[in-house]
Amino acid sequence: MAVKIRLRRMGAKKAPFYRIVVADSRYPRDGRFIEEIGYYDSTVDPSVIKVDAEKAKKWMANGAQPTETVKKLLKISGVTE
Repeated sequence: MAVKIRLRRMGAKKAPFYRIVVADSRYPRDGRFIEEIGYYDSTVDPSVIKVDAEKAKKWMANGAQPTETVKKLLKISGVTE
């Protein structure tokens, strides 16, 4: 089972916000997920990034691979270097 840390799109049409979730890579983008570890709202200025650092580090230590976008968000929020 390949586990990914990725974004899940939420919100209305033309007004998206994203939840950062841990999910099996076989499931669809907005489908079933294992755990929610934060959110990202790009519609406000400045962008809001809220991540539970402990959960993110735990999942990465257990082998979960963040997507490129989530990797950048984790770096900005200070979870990874």
